[in-house]
Amino acid sequence: MLGASKRIELRGEEEQWFSDRHVAGGGTGLLFLNPENSKSNQPTRAYLICRVGYKTSDLNLPHEMVNCIESFKAYYETKTKHMRLMWIYSLRICHLNGRFDPKPIELIVSTYQADVLCAFNNTERLTYQELLEQLNLSHEDLARVLHSLSCAKYKFLKKEPASKTISTTDSFEFNSKFTDKMRRIKVPLPPVDDRKKVVEDVDKDRHYAIDASLVRIMKSRKVLPHQQLVSECVEQLINRMFKPNIKMIKKRNEDLISRDYLERDTENPKTFKYVA
Repeated sequence: MLGASKRIELRGEEEQWFSDRHVAGGGTGLLFLNPENSKSNQPTRAYLICRVGYKTSDLNLPHEMVNCIESFKAYYETKTKHMRLMWIYSLRICHLNGRFDPKPIELIVSTYQADVLCAFNNTERLTYQELLEQLNLSHEDLARVLHSLSCAKYKFLKKEPASKTISTTDSFEFNSKFTDKMRRIKVPLPPVDDRKKVVEDVDKDRHYAIDASLVRIMKSRKVLPHQQLVSECVEQLINRMFKPNIKMIKKRNEDLISRDYLERDTENPKTFKYVA
C-alpha cells in the first residue's frame, strides 16, 4: 500500500534556533550528509544540531525507516566518533508513495503520520488500542495523528464509527479508494487549538469508559472497598481499552456518587455501595 522514500530534516523555523557543528571542518554551520555507500536506495537528509531543545521519543518505526536510520548511522560513524546521534522524530518529514486503487499519490507527512500509515501495510484494519501498543505513541500524539488522517480534508483512513472526533474505542481501515486531483499532497496536522480539542475529546471518552466500568463492577458486586474497586476497574480497562489514571478513577468515582449511582457506607466511608 505504501512505499516510503524518507528525507530526514528540520523545518525552516527550527533551523534558526540551533547552531550546527561541521564534522569535516570543525567549524559551525549546516551540514548535509549523504550515505553514498549505503545499501539502502532511500535518500536520507539529516541536520546535526549541537544542542537539543526538543523531546525525544521511543517511537516504534517501520523496518524501512529503521534500515534507513541504521545506514545513516553507519555512515556518520565513519566521520566522527565524538558525537552521539539522537533522532528527534517530531521534526522529521517523510515522503510516502500511497498506492491507492485509482492512482498513486505522493504524501508529504510527519514521521508520526508516516508511522501510522505504514502500520496498515501488513493489515487492513487496526483498532486505536492496537495502534497505541504497536507504535508506542502517546495518547495525545496518536489522537492528533489519527484525526489528521481520518477526520480532516484527506481521509486516507476510514474510521468506525464515522465521526469528527477520535475515541479510544475507534477502529481504522486503509482507504484504498482514496483519490484526489493532486498527485502530491502535504498532509497537515491539526493546529494547536484543534490539538487541544482532540485531547479533550479523548479525555471525555475515557471518562465515559471509566464511568461504565465502575458501574458495571458495582452493579455486579453491590458492595466493594475503595481499593478493590479501583484495582478491578484498572484491570478491566487495561484488558479492553487503555491504562487508566488512578486519580482519574477517583474523580469519576466521586462524580458517580454525586449523581447517585454509588454511595459511601455510613459506617465505613472507604466502602462503596451500588444504588439500584
